[in-house]
Formats: sequence, structure tokens, C-alpha cells
Amino acid sequence: MAAQSKKGAAQGTKVPVGGYVLKDEPIEINAGKPRIKLRVRNTGDRPIQVGSHFHFMEVNRALRFDRERSFGWRLDIPAGTAVRFEPGDEKEVTLVPFGGKQRVHGFNNFVDGWAPTHATYRPRLGRAVRIAAEQGFESEPEEN
Repeated sequence: MAAQSKKGAAQGTKVPVGGYVLKDEPIEINAGKPRIKLRVRNTGDRPIQVGSHFHFMEVNRALRFDRERSFGWRLDIPAGTAVRFEPGDEKEVTLVPFGGKQRVHGFNNFVDGWAPTHATYRPRLGRAVRIAAEQGFESEPEEN
């Protein structure tokens, strides 16, 4: 069974029930959000995958990058996807801030609260950096 399309490339095109009617223009994810780029290196001996909505500061301890700078940010990739780092890989990733109230809970429990990216007052940042260092998470500040 098909329904008549009211929008789309060809008006009146039959679309199966449950089908999608999409515009011809590309879809931009995280439109209008600020972005930062970080160099990340897998110093471990196993592949590591990082999912789209994982708080980047708290990813696997074998990934070396500027953890403090990544406080409150996640990967700028489509929901449900991941970036894979093979042993020894070094690549640049793009991050976007968490949306909404910017509350981060769980993961490796560095923050468990508010994780703003652009506020001058970030009460949980110091705690998160300290816990990461105590637990042996690789970190290397980037030169701006």
C-alpha cells in the first residue's frame, strides 16, 4: 500500500507506508553548534571505538589528547555511529557541545553534573581533570 506524497522531489510520487519523503538538499547534523577539533592518538594495543554521544573527556584511557579541552564535548557524527581508532592511529576529530542543560552523568563518572563548554564558571572541571589523572587516563595539552 502506498500513500500520495505531498512534498518531495516529485509531487504526487507514491511512497510506501512507513517510507521516507526527503528533500533533495543534504542534511546537516548539529547545525549551528560550535565545534572544536582535537588530535587523538590510540596509545594502546587494541582498537577503540567511541560512540556519538559519549562524553569525549571520559573515553578510553589509552586515547591521548587534550582531555581538559574536551570537557563537555562529544563527537560531531550522526547519532548511533562511532569513530574507530586502531592501535597507533592518530586522527583529528571534530567535537560539538552536549545540548540541553549540558548535564553529563555516568560514563567514567568524572563529571556527574553540569559540563558547560563556554562558561567561565565550570565547577566540575577541576574534579574531572583530577580523577582522569589519578586513574591513568592519557592526556596531552594541545598548543593553540
